[in-house]
Amino acid sequence: MQAQHRLATLAAATFVTAAVVPALAPWAAYARPSASVSPTSVTPGSRVGLTLTGCGTGSGRATSTAFGEVTLSRSTPATTNLVGSATVYQNATVKRHYVTFQCDSDGKRVTETLDVVRGSARGGLGGSTKGISPGQIALGGSLVAAALGSGVWCVRRRTHGT
Repeated sequence: MQAQHRLATLAAATFVTAAVVPALAPWAAYARPSASVSPTSVTPGSRVGLTLTGCGTGSGRATSTAFGEVTLSRSTPATTNLVGSATVYQNATVKRHYVTFQCDSDGKRVTETLDVVRGSARGGLGGSTKGISPGQIALGGSLVAAALGSGVWCVRRRTHGT
């Protein structure tokens, strides 16, 4: 009896899947592509990587006031990711720029942002020390020194047998 119930449940699930999946196929044609700009914050003269996914085969392009128009092509023949790179203009305005990606095959578009900032790009610690005052650094250093001193004192005391 249980085997018949399981078989009926499996048959119903298979029927629903077979009916629903083809019905959803037309919606996939309307799916928007996705895009990314890396890094998202740069200084004038920096290079950015551009990636566009969801265009199928073919090519695409990315356009921005920060760098003009760039053609994107498949990274490898087996993938549908379109990639490219651009150099931000030396005289690019310090502000948030929009990057419009477009699939050449169907004209679908998606927009991302690119922040052009003054000064040098953040690197190294990635901003993990931003907002720390010299007093906090000194306090942290003295706590580390106290911990090391206590460790040395405990080890020396143990070796002398007291």
